[in-house]
Amino acid sequence: MLKSFLYNNLIEAGCDEAGRGCLAGPVTAAAVILPKNFKHEVLNDSKKLSAKQRAILKDEIINLAIAWKVAFIDNSEIDEMNILRASIKAMHLAIEGLEKEPQFLLIDGNRFYPYKSIKHKTIIKGDGLFFSIAAASVLAKTFRDEYMEKIHEEFPEYGWKKNKGYPTSFHREAIEKYGITPYHRKSFSLFNTQLKLNF
Repeated sequence: MLKSFLYNNLIEAGCDEAGRGCLAGPVTAAAVILPKNFKHEVLNDSKKLSAKQRAILKDEIINLAIAWKVAFIDNSEIDEMNILRASIKAMHLAIEGLEKEPQFLLIDGNRFYPYKSIKHKTIIKGDGLFFSIAAASVLAKTFRDEYMEKIHEEFPEYGWKKNKGYPTSFHREAIEKYGITPYHRKSFSLFNTQLKLNF
């Protein structure tokens, strides 16, 4: 089972993002403050859960969290500032939007820019260690997936309902066939750069 907190005496917010490696769509971050006694048998890193589990957990987290917020940075802003800075900006926006101010931040991953004067700790694979980060990973993933399913209706040929904008071979082939959409990240390698051998 994951840990409920790092410091028992501080209000901690867990933060995580989704969609960093995608070719299209926004990067999405979430910040979550859970009750100190929070325990859950299923909650874990969102990548280890099924879509059905994530959907159920999303509702539970929203209902049980002391505070939560999800923030999006769109593809044009990602192109302007680079994906790392965009991911951290999304986390800052999520933290800023919390109804209760945290005293300490648990950040998934190994890179973060300080937010105001709130102390933080970056934790590699933190979404598999702390409930608050796992909760943030579930919210970031589910909210982003819903957004990608919505814009799939505008451009169904790219298969975003299934691939959520990630660089699958289907997605790359669609880019080669149809070109790019207003949702694609132009600063990313969108085309399959493998050399085609002509025999």
